Amino acid sequence: MAPRSCERLLALLPYKGDVVHARWSGEALWSPPTLVWRRQSFLVQENATQCPKPGEIPLYAGELSEPGLLIPYGACSFASQAGPLEGNPVLFIEEGAARLDGLGADILRRGALKLSLSISPRL
Repeated sequence: MAPRSCERLLALLPYKGDVVHARWSGEALWSPPTLVWRRQSFLVQENATQCPKPGEIPLYAGELSEPGLLIPYGACSFASQAGPLEGNPVLFIEEGAARLDGLGADILRRGALKLSLSISPRL
């Protein structure tokens, strides 16, 4: 994980945005937090990865592209029009990761969906 990047993500919660297919990156979804992310606010690389596994969600906020959360559901390589990107791992989907494949295919066919991230206490 990436402690400083996780802190930045926690500061954005509750997060509401769109999730679209990340065609540049392969089998992945992408959510740009541009409405809540301060301009010119970059993250240093912390355990950054270009090829996250399904369910491993990196956050990118560098100079090459706009900030974004990548949600891989299959083979992917984080990229943009500017080229390869490396994101800092901030979330990992443990339960329900198997459903990401169907969600990815659905978003590819039908278009964007709403995404909401928040913290709920475990009982």
